[in-house]
Amino acid sequence: MAKKYVESIPVGSLAIVALSGSKALGNEVDMYIKEWRKERLEAKESPITFKGYNKDTYLLDYSNPRFGTGESKCTLESSVRGTDLYIIDDVTNYSVEYTVAGHTNHLSPDDHFADIKRVIAAAAGKPKRITVIMPFLYESRQHRRLARESMDCAVMLQELADMGVDNILTFDAHDPRVNNAIPLTGFESIMPTYQFIKYLLRNVDDLTIDADHLMVISPDEGAMGRVVYFANVLGINMGMFYKRRDYTQVIDGRNPIVAHEYLGESVEGKDVLIIDDMISSGDSMLDVARQLKKRKARRVFVAVTFGIFTNGLDKFDAAYEDGTIYRLLSTNCIYQSPELKSREWYINVDVSKFTATFIDRLNHDSSISDLLNPVEKINKVVDEYVNK
Repeated sequence: MAKKYVESIPVGSLAIVALSGSKALGNEVDMYIKEWRKERLEAKESPITFKGYNKDTYLLDYSNPRFGTGESKCTLESSVRGTDLYIIDDVTNYSVEYTVAGHTNHLSPDDHFADIKRVIAAAAGKPKRITVIMPFLYESRQHRRLARESMDCAVMLQELADMGVDNILTFDAHDPRVNNAIPLTGFESIMPTYQFIKYLLRNVDDLTIDADHLMVISPDEGAMGRVVYFANVLGINMGMFYKRRDYTQVIDGRNPIVAHEYLGESVEGKDVLIIDDMISSGDSMLDVARQLKKRKARRVFVAVTFGIFTNGLDKFDAAYEDGTIYRLLSTNCIYQSPELKSREWYINVDVSKFTATFIDRLNHDSSISDLLNPVEKINKVVDEYVNK
């Protein structure tokens, strides 16, 4: 795989800034790219066009100190002139702390986004190209305007574009149509479909992948696109729930859900896989799982790109104990607490190699079409599982 994508000269010397929210992911990405590039003969045979191609690390040293008021600044410790600069940060990583007037605070998404802008400002227009990798798209849940309210995601994207960002990569955007706010700037919403299927098959050895034994379920209307793709590539049937809401009142900025109504064929006796972009508190997801168990589903699997678990893990522990859910998959593109990773019901889906592949190819201006639509890889891993 490493050699295949050296069909063009790199855009510039690769430089990666992994901010505080994505230190672990940045280290894994750096490791993969170092291994691949050491194997490439072209890099050794072309010392001019590939100058700075092989490095001990592609991670750029920087400092991000905070003043006593909580304000901050960014200083880049080495030159970024002419580089192809990638900035990675998980804006949902609440584990990063700082002190304000003697009080300990946790970095909020607003703080993380400000740090991304500080790196861009410190680079001062010197990189040849800037790409921001924001696994969870900042403010993506506020992606449309329904009344006199802010449209934060569009404003954020325009702000990055105005600062000179050339490309924005994110995972499983809540609504990828928000990229219409920046039609002249590169934007990719990466779906970890192949990674979900690979890790599910690695960790569950008794699945029967056909329409009589497995179904994929959308927990609401918004997840239908993801579910249709899964159903088509696996050759199985799908069902969906829609949220019946009480539009006479607003609680925490939303109309409360009255009930989840099911549309689709019977799930009786079948394993079911619920697909969505995130688990926040988890109440809606667990309600959907209970509805499926009432309809006599065999086992309930849940796969989400972002497992945030804002209200803790206790309710998921209880759901696992009473058989409501069997396994839950989420990716490591955002922060995972040690408690989550220790749970018996949890499957960690590693996307660091996937992310490194994107960076490696984009640095060479190579096509990423097969990464965005990995049908062949999915068919291969499913065939291997069935034949095994």
